[in-house]
Amino acid sequence: MTIIEKLDLLYHSIPRGVRMIVVSKTQSPETITETYNAGHRDFGENKVQEMISKAAALPPDIHWHFIGHLQTNKVKYIVPVVYMIHSIDSLKLLKEVDREALKAGRIISCLLQIHIASEETKFGFDPVEAFGVLDSAEYRAMQNVRIRGLMGMATFTDDTNLVRQEFRYLRECFGRMKAEYFQADTSFCELSMGMSGDYSLAIEEGSTMVRIGTAIFGERPKIKSEL
Repeated sequence: MTIIEKLDLLYHSIPRGVRMIVVSKTQSPETITETYNAGHRDFGENKVQEMISKAAALPPDIHWHFIGHLQTNKVKYIVPVVYMIHSIDSLKLLKEVDREALKAGRIISCLLQIHIASEETKFGFDPVEAFGVLDSAEYRAMQNVRIRGLMGMATFTDDTNLVRQEFRYLRECFGRMKAEYFQADTSFCELSMGMSGDYSLAIEEGSTMVRIGTAIFGERPKIKSEL
């Protein structure tokens, strides 16, 4: 089955209102162009150098989503091109995005990453920390970031009950945050959860963005590319 055929099947399985982020990390500009020519515009990258090099080589109307762990000293490189950062996991990082966005004359859409998995290796706030960020004077002073919702990564497991519980927990965190901090803000509306192996469960639990790569491109080659 070709990439375009796989993409078409996914379009038919994902309901309207849920945005598919095609995870294009390690894929060549030529492969991304093939997907772009099929009408897709939302692509996810997790390495800074890869994102900026691809953004320079590919059409300017692509929406680049940064979905990997982001170091503060790399923020300045992606701010000119990024559409949304899914992986804000510290107040320090959010402050740096705001600072660099001010320099660039942009307002950057961001998602707060919540740690929902049983695996300690995954990044993210616990909910108390995330609420603390929103309560902070530093956050209230920011003008060039916009918190649009939450992101989470479930445990890598075949236990669908556990995965569902983790997605449901993230949805509950989203609901609490919406009610307490963003009740009147219609732009706080995104719940980024679900990947190739669990996106159907994520959609059932309220995901508005699914991040899918392997189901389209197959297993990725190993490459080294980072600033």
